Amino acid sequence: MSKTRDPNLPDLDYIRELAKVFQRHELDELEIETGDQRILLRRSDTPAPVIASAPMIAAAPAVAPAPMPVVVAPTTQAAAPEAPRPEPEPEGDFITSPFVGTFYRSARPDTPAFVEVGQRVEAGTTVCLVEAMKLFNEIEAETACVIEEILVDNASAVEFGTRLFRVRKP
Repeated sequence: MSKTRDPNLPDLDYIRELAKVFQRHELDELEIETGDQRILLRRSDTPAPVIASAPMIAAAPAVAPAPMPVVVAPTTQAAAPEAPRPEPEPEGDFITSPFVGTFYRSARPDTPAFVEVGQRVEAGTTVCLVEAMKLFNEIEAETACVIEEILVDNASAVEFGTRLFRVRKP
C-alpha cells in the first residue's frame, strides 16, 4: 500500500529544512510564497502557528528547544470546529498602518506613549511608530483629530492597512 501525497500540501521535508535555516540563522521571521502556498515562520515568546495557504496544512516537528513555530493541521471540514464570528468593525475615521511591521505606542519602553485616548492631536503629530525591516517609521495624524480608541496592542504585528486608531475629527 503506497501513500500518495496531496499536491496541495507543502512538502514536510521542505518545511523541516526551512525550520533548520530559521534556527541556524536565528531569524525572527521567514516567509516563503510559491504559487498558491504561503509558509510563515515567526519566532515569539509564545508559540505561533506556521501558516500555509493551501487546503490543508502539513504538520512539522519542533526542531529545537527554543520557542519555535507550531503547525496547525486541520482535519476534515466536517470535523473542524466552527469558526469564530468576526467582531463588528468599529465605525468612524481611522489612522491605518502604511507598512507591514510592528506597532509601538512610544519611542522606547521607558518613555510615555505618543498619544492617549481622548487626546486631541494636530495634523503632522506623531501618533506611533511602525518598525519595518529594522527601520522605525513615525506614523503621523493626517488631519487634526481626537484619539477615540487604540485598536492595536503595543508591540503587535500589523499589516498594510491595519486600523491602528479610531479617531474623531473635531
